[in-house]
Amino acid sequence: MRLLIAFFWLASAGGGLALAEHAPLPRPHPPLWIEPQTFHEAAGPDFSSTDITNTPTECDQRLQLIAVIELLPRLVGPDACGGTDMVRLQAVVRVGGARIELKPTPVLRCAFAESLAGWLRDEAAPRADKLGAALRTVESYDDFECRGRNRAAGAKLSEHGKGNAIDLRSFILADGRAFGLTDVKVAKDFREDIRESACHRFTTVLGPGSDSQHDSHIHLDLIERRQGFRMCQWDVREQAVTEIVARARLPTPRPATDKCPQHTRSWL
Repeated sequence: MRLLIAFFWLASAGGGLALAEHAPLPRPHPPLWIEPQTFHEAAGPDFSSTDITNTPTECDQRLQLIAVIELLPRLVGPDACGGTDMVRLQAVVRVGGARIELKPTPVLRCAFAESLAGWLRDEAAPRADKLGAALRTVESYDDFECRGRNRAAGAKLSEHGKGNAIDLRSFILADGRAFGLTDVKVAKDFREDIRESACHRFTTVLGPGSDSQHDSHIHLDLIERRQGFRMCQWDVREQAVTEIVARARLPTPRPATDKCPQHTRSWL
């Protein structure tokens, strides 16, 4: 404070001090989203009160035949985040009535939840049965969340922000065994089979090899792209094998002696 006062005193007294140029301040990071101040801002321009109803849609009715769900007719978020006909997918019901629980229970739009439930019921579960026990729990990692891709500020809205994506970490069988979908210790042929079926069902599949964000889980979504383009980036990796080279045993050295051999010839 004293230095600041002295600077202004010298400048006003004609001390000949030149004013230093102000260093530019760093640009502030853009906010992830601006908090809405009114219901109209939060709901968005496409909001209509007629869309709010507790009557199940056709998608809801189909989904309730194969899954246990909680209806969430509309979720409102900043910008284009949120959507209509959202559900909380609690469990998938297999033929015969056995349930496959999802934990934590994901919030998804109905169309995506229907596709996910169908995949778990008709494709993933039968493949898991080959491991010796029925699929009982699917461990989810991320679902509906208002954010940009990879949580980067200013990035394009993620499919998670539309309830159109889920991240999965592992399958847990009825006998308690857990199989991480990206765990190199899990049988490679099982992971390859799951990868192939997922890439046929979903338009985006990301896992190890896609980027560092997906090394520990797989991402599934149903984004629509031009000309039906699909993205399947999941390297089914193998466990690294450490080769141990055994050292050859050297022969025992002979004891030293200072006597000359009896048959040594003298060339003198």
